[in-house]
Amino acid sequence: MKKDSTVCEEFRVHRGTVAKVKKMLGDDALFARLAEFYKALGDPTRAKILYALSAYELCVCDIAEIIGMSDSVVSHQLRILRNMRLVKHRKEGRSAFYSLDDRHIEVLLMQGMEHAKER
Repeated sequence: MKKDSTVCEEFRVHRGTVAKVKKMLGDDALFARLAEFYKALGDPTRAKILYALSAYELCVCDIAEIIGMSDSVVSHQLRILRNMRLVKHRKEGRSAFYSLDDRHIEVLLMQGMEHAKER
C-alpha cells in the first residue's frame, strides 16, 4: 500500500508555531467580515458593479445600462453592497450616484481581476 505523502507520518504538534498562529488569527468576527467581502464578490453581478465603480462614479441608471439589467435588480444589489460597506452613494437631484466606499476595495478587486486574467 502506497503512503499518502500529503499527511504527516507522525502526529506531532509544533506548539510554538501553533501558539503564534493562533495569536495572529485573533477574533473570529474579523474572519466573518472577510468571508462576507469575498461572498459579495462571489456573485458575478455584484463583481461587475464593483468593477464598473472602480473606474467611475455611476448612477443606478448608468449601472443598469452597463450590465444589462433592470434598475430594480441593480438597486437590490447596490443595497447589499452598501450594507456591506463596499459602496457609498450620494444624491444629486433625483439621481443616486454610487462609488466604491474606499481605496482598499479597489485594490482587492484589481488584484483579484489580475489573478482571474492569468492563464
